[in-house]
Amino acid sequence: MILGIGTDLANIERIQGTLDRFGDRFRNRIFTDDEQRKAENRKDVAGTYAKRWAAKEACSKALGTGLRMGIAWKDMSVTNLPTGQPVMQVTGWAKDRLDAMTPPGHEAIIHVTLTDDHPWAQAMVMIEARPAE
Repeated sequence: MILGIGTDLANIERIQGTLDRFGDRFRNRIFTDDEQRKAENRKDVAGTYAKRWAAKEACSKALGTGLRMGIAWKDMSVTNLPTGQPVMQVTGWAKDRLDAMTPPGHEAIIHVTLTDDHPWAQAMVMIEARPAE
């Protein structure tokens, strides 16, 4: 069963401007150390940050809160499987919210997809509940 769906569109040039203006202050407030390492090692640094920004926004929407009610940017983190597939991990209040919305006897699976076509980065997050094994 689907528990939530969220999508977001981010402007890569806007993210680049924010990186230029605020640098580490912005990076450290929004992105985990792993996300920063990943982005800084990519050819398109701003595009990588923009996709992760959009994924965090989309995840907060799929959780049904937006960025309110105590959810923090770093409570949502995008990593990648060895295949390159993006994976959303949640901690803190986002994890508490996910647990609260997951029906008893089910496990929550967060699906995430990212794409970009300059100057846009887009993310979609779907939270699925599957019967626990």
